[in-house]
Amino acid sequence: MDIETNTKENSYLTFKIGKEEFGAHVSKVLNILELQKITKVPKAPAYMKGVINLRGMVLPVIDTRIKFDMEPTEITNDTCIVVMDLKMDDELIHIGALVDSVVAVREIEETQIDETPSIGNTYKSEFITGVAKVNDSFIMILDLIKLFTSSELNDLKKSQKR
Repeated sequence: MDIETNTKENSYLTFKIGKEEFGAHVSKVLNILELQKITKVPKAPAYMKGVINLRGMVLPVIDTRIKFDMEPTEITNDTCIVVMDLKMDDELIHIGALVDSVVAVREIEETQIDETPSIGNTYKSEFITGVAKVNDSFIMILDLIKLFTSSELNDLKKSQKR
């Protein structure tokens, strides 16, 4: 395996949601956007902030804080939209995840990632695939597809096609 391939396999985009740092594998991240006007969708679930136009494509934007049972995102200069791919069956669903701030792209070796400990009701641990210890901090590694029910994913897919 060459170094470039190895680096990509171990690369994670890390971002803050509240005071915690989370990571998503870079292969799932398409883009990081500055916050822009989000068009609300009538009768959408509370976690869905609305949609934006991304190069001619309708992109649903979710508030990750609401989906994590936290207070809604408070918009600051650091708030941004992380555009991600979620794979449902054989289809890709693009979503924009509203995060408090992007931290960095970090190289995290598999040996640095521990199994998810039992962390109570604050976070539903099924969407946290592991916890990485980097320097003196912890990064929760996410599998965002597990954050949604199949019904919610179908709704996101429909809103993407509008």
